[in-house]
Amino acid sequence: MGVEQVVIIGSGPAGWTAAIYAARADLQPLCLVGVPRSNPAPVLPGGQLMLTTEVENYPGFPEGVTGPEMMQAFQKQAERFGTRVRGVDVVSCDFSQRPFKLTCSDGETVEAASVIIATGATANWLGLENELRLATSGGGVSACAVCDGALPMFRDQPLAVVGGGDSAMEEASYLTKFASTVHIIHRRDAFRASQVMQARVLDAGNATVHWNSQVVDVLGDERITGVALEDTVTGEQSTLDVAGMFVAIGHTPATAFLDGSGVALDEAGYVVLEGQSSNTNIEGVFAAGDVADATYRQAITAAGMGCRAALDAERWLAEQG
Repeated sequence: MGVEQVVIIGSGPAGWTAAIYAARADLQPLCLVGVPRSNPAPVLPGGQLMLTTEVENYPGFPEGVTGPEMMQAFQKQAERFGTRVRGVDVVSCDFSQRPFKLTCSDGETVEAASVIIATGATANWLGLENELRLATSGGGVSACAVCDGALPMFRDQPLAVVGGGDSAMEEASYLTKFASTVHIIHRRDAFRASQVMQARVLDAGNATVHWNSQVVDVLGDERITGVALEDTVTGEQSTLDVAGMFVAIGHTPATAFLDGSGVALDEAGYVVLEGQSSNTNIEGVFAAGDVADATYRQAITAAGMGCRAALDAERWLAEQG
């Protein structure tokens, strides 16, 4: 097996867009898309969109599209131009010398002249069985209010947001535009979010805070009907009727495989990019999508970053002669 010109680690909007651009530039990219797993939380090749039933905010789909359908279309387009796909995880990387060496979960080593990291970030879930089942089946459990909150199924309905940080406040603030009531469920007696973010939510008029409360079960069969709560101080149990639950307790970037690789990560584990480029601190290694973006985490921003990474990789390879 020879040295690959471009290896893309991961799929999703960033990975597939990078593959489309790299393939059309005749770089014959190899895309290592990962292996599906269900524990401790669902992770599928194609990224977080594989857990999204309806996507209504991506341009070009006036009637909306499901996340899996969109990712299948992205993949077909990438393969049409010659992208090769392998369903393996990358377990470690050696970027100390060129060609770079990527050790895969099937025991094989892939050598690459350049690498684009597009492994994304996974939402942190509570870990409840019914929560994960309803999240993967489109039953009203989500980890992205901006992605899903405006859907008809949530409009003028009581909705729950779990969390107490800035991300939870952002999710709750967005949902106050559509929900009849936004129930913020927080396991402590004070938010970790900034005062400005708290005020934005609490001043909305249709937000209610449930202090010292944690979700111990998600109720409903095909659709969520409510959540079972437990008081973290007294242990008292109660039920809250809601038509949707948005889990906002953070994301974890998929960068564990980069341990020891030399790629610079920030305190939260996201890949650090240089300036407005997709360049990492290692020449010839690029990153795109949610693995390097803790702010926007949208399909369209990830796709744009994938385009940028492929163009940067193409130019860098040309400079190497």
